[in-house]
Amino acid sequence: MRAAAAIVSLAAAAALVVTTAACDQEGPDTSKARYGDCAVSGQYGEFDLSPVTAGVLTVRTTLPAPGWWNGDTPETVRSGYEYCMAANIAYRSGLDRVKVENAPFPEVVSGRSKDFDLALAQITITPERSRVADFSPPYLSSTLGVLIRDGENINEDTIRDVRIGVAEGTTGEEFVENRLRPTEPVTPFANDPAMVEALEDGRIDAVVHDTTILLPYLQKREGSVRLLGQYRTDQGYGALYPKGSPEKGELDRIIRQLIDDGTLAKLSAVYLGAAFGQDPARIPYLTVDGGT
Repeated sequence: MRAAAAIVSLAAAAALVVTTAACDQEGPDTSKARYGDCAVSGQYGEFDLSPVTAGVLTVRTTLPAPGWWNGDTPETVRSGYEYCMAANIAYRSGLDRVKVENAPFPEVVSGRSKDFDLALAQITITPERSRVADFSPPYLSSTLGVLIRDGENINEDTIRDVRIGVAEGTTGEEFVENRLRPTEPVTPFANDPAMVEALEDGRIDAVVHDTTILLPYLQKREGSVRLLGQYRTDQGYGALYPKGSPEKGELDRIIRQLIDDGTLAKLSAVYLGAAFGQDPARIPYLTVDGGT
């Protein structure tokens, strides 16, 4: 799941806007660069990428993903943690546009397609996925949250005995099947809104999914759902590349720079902090069989 890019205080958001405003004009020919509402920083064209489409960074993701990609379609996305991460990658590579491609999550991580530069979709790095695709260094650490209806009497000891919904093809699905081993049927969903709607409607009793993906739904559906807690996974999110991509080395260097210079921590404050409304580290941790 993610590297140690902790959610920092929202005060850092102002610093990001102020310190990067001037950077928008750095380097050659930046007047053509368009990255939605994202502030960009660093040196324009510092890195040398050869994208699949000249002058364009093609990024695959799964929408909707509030906080990460703010917009329901590729055409309406203009901000968000991962979108602005892509914008900064494009800017530092001298590419003037980010092209967003929407696809179901299982397709994104399948390794069957090579006509994109990278995928950013809160993708957990796993050995299985690494066999069919390549990954960047982890850029954000993650946990698995448990979302239930507000008022339900469910706890970490009884979670196995309720109907659980999971996002199809995710590590949450693997965790539920291999670690929780519930006594009731597990229902996979192709998209997150449908899964949360099923929870509200009573068709399932709990959702196990990435904590940072579930948190925005607490604000959208205040009073109807709540987080029971979260499971540690000791995994991280990474950018996914087509297997054998010749651009992996250069993209890795850019992402390490974004981590090291604090850009991603600032994006976290601006977009994830605002979307979550709370610090994920303060959510209670749950255990499985007395472990983590």
